Amino acid sequence: MTGTTRYAFVGTGHRAQLYFDALLGPYADVAEPVALCDTNPTRMAYYQRLRGGEPLPTFAPEEYLAMLDRVRPDGVVVTSVDDTHADYVVAALERGVDVIVEKPLTVDEPSCARIADAARRSTARLVVTFNYRYSPRNSAVKALLLDGVIGTPTAVHFEWVLDTVHGADYFRRWHRDKARSGGLFVHKATHHFDLVNWWLADRPSVVTAHGGLRFYGPGGDHDTDAFVLDLSADVRLHALYADAARHDGYRRDQDVFSPGITIEDTMAALVRYESGALLTYSLTAYGPWEGYRVSITGTRGRIELAVCERSSVPSGRASDVVGWHRDAPDLPEGARPVGTRLLLQRHWEAAEEVPVDAAAGTHGGGDARLLDDLFRPGAAPDPLGRAADYRDGVLSVLVGAAANASLARGGASVLVVPPW
Repeated sequence: MTGTTRYAFVGTGHRAQLYFDALLGPYADVAEPVALCDTNPTRMAYYQRLRGGEPLPTFAPEEYLAMLDRVRPDGVVVTSVDDTHADYVVAALERGVDVIVEKPLTVDEPSCARIADAARRSTARLVVTFNYRYSPRNSAVKALLLDGVIGTPTAVHFEWVLDTVHGADYFRRWHRDKARSGGLFVHKATHHFDLVNWWLADRPSVVTAHGGLRFYGPGGDHDTDAFVLDLSADVRLHALYADAARHDGYRRDQDVFSPGITIEDTMAALVRYESGALLTYSLTAYGPWEGYRVSITGTRGRIELAVCERSSVPSGRASDVVGWHRDAPDLPEGARPVGTRLLLQRHWEAAEEVPVDAAAGTHGGGDARLLDDLFRPGAAPDPLGRAADYRDGVLSVLVGAAANASLARGGASVLVVPPW
């Protein structure tokens, strides 16, 4: 295949498949995979089978630099464990190789500084995959703010509820180790902090946080059978993890109530922005439903966004619905229907409902739109500025890192933003 952009893939777990499938399908005319790099040969073999034909060259992590020199890809897609991102990103940028990196960009302040320094000196393009920017409901909020309908934003309240399927999954996987994932203040909340940074077009400056492990981990009175994940119930998960465990011993189905969890499941933060705007943020990882609520108050009114992504969880069926790439089974919605409601209320006026496109697909329809920007950049105008570069990735991680520092030390934590 000629005339296409050539991508090497670094990290071949489940998240890589979004991008790999895109290159085999709707973007095959403009891009192609040319190499795989991972710690585990079984996972790389899974992607070889997806592609078919002549096998791609494969490399272990210690061969990453050799891969860049030998294969000479135009870009790398980084979907490895979060704490490894910085090494892969910096090495590619230093060689002028474009980078598409799964969020979070990295996990802490020092690695943010390393990436920012490399990006500032490089001619290569670095894109962080903040797919929630592309979800029509979140884009609609940005459009309202750009129109100035509530004046100057002064306060944001953002509540995210992970249910006992999606939330529990972070405590089964490597994400349960804060050194590897940065905890949910980094790994998960990077989405949310980026949304607020983008919505406000402002820079966070000071963070105060509280949190702890209140549900998962040893102890407590739980129906533990409801949290058992049977990898054999999902052909894909079994191929990627159960079959691969013989090489590295990694377990995708760890007990969420076992020792060794170093991340929080109950978290709250107060963030002050350079403009003086305030964000109050909360995240719980064991709700009976899944979704989020956002209110943005300004000098002329208020925007309210309410999203229910899953209205309830069937007891004892983690294996049926785990893996956010899959649709939830049909469940009674009761008083909490799945869907989106966006309200705008100006001062001295009645509230009005703002229509939002009902987007199909993962992450509120954001993934499909993100892929267009990644693999056909510039093909369509983007007046909302949804494409995220390294600065956006750094700022979102720094909020989470500052929250972690506040948890560890107590008191407020000031963001140290590297020079752009």
